[in-house]
Amino acid sequence: MNFKDLTNKTLISDTDLEWEILGGGVKRKVMPFDNNLMLVKVNFEKDAIGTIHNHPHLQLSYVAKGSFEVTMGDEKKVLNEGDVFFAPSNVFHGVVCLEAGLLIDIFNPHREDFLK
Repeated sequence: MNFKDLTNKTLISDTDLEWEILGGGVKRKVMPFDNNLMLVKVNFEKDAIGTIHNHPHLQLSYVAKGSFEVTMGDEKKVLNEGDVFFAPSNVFHGVVCLEAGLLIDIFNPHREDFLK
């Protein structure tokens, strides 16, 4: 399935989507989205790193599985399954996976850079 097929799609099975291998023990699945909202699953192997970065999008991330050391601006905190972090626009943030895990990331607006 290509990304165009996901735009404004309302019902989709996870098994219809393939993981995009990002390297370093990280892979992601871009789920259905529209111009305003995007959900992305990001799978991490233990010790994998989500490099410190920033972007203009609002981001809300749910720890669906595992344990992560999360850096948000000047703060660091270990978050576990069921915890959440919020990345405001342009705030530097990143993660280190302490125990193999899965983040569910929600972005507003959608991440055009993920579709290339």
